[in-house]
Amino acid sequence: MLAVPPGMRVWLASGHTDMRRGMNGLAAQVQQSLGRDPHAGDLFVFRGHRGDLIKIFWHDGLGMSLYAKRLERGRFVWPSVMAGSVSIMGSQLGYMLEGIDWRNPQHTWRPTSAG
Repeated sequence: MLAVPPGMRVWLASGHTDMRRGMNGLAAQVQQSLGRDPHAGDLFVFRGHRGDLIKIFWHDGLGMSLYAKRLERGRFVWPSVMAGSVSIMGSQLGYMLEGIDWRNPQHTWRPTSAG
């Protein structure tokens, strides 16, 4: 689990992103498409076309970090805005990473058996 410090800004890049992009490609997208500073210390979250994979880009002042998470079942809930970015709270990102709808926190899928 990724712990987001209080007060850290989290930005969801609306639409879908080419998940073949690495740190440099996502940093360029933050700067060009979102109009934000990729080195400001904010978290930037990108979702793939299928909706089951996200990447989180973060620059901590010393270097870039890139985190990825793929859901085995279900899709990440994403805003319907088609351009730009949407700001959410760190707690909402925590819900999202657990596969829970961050707009209305309820489990989207729960396993029924262990095997």
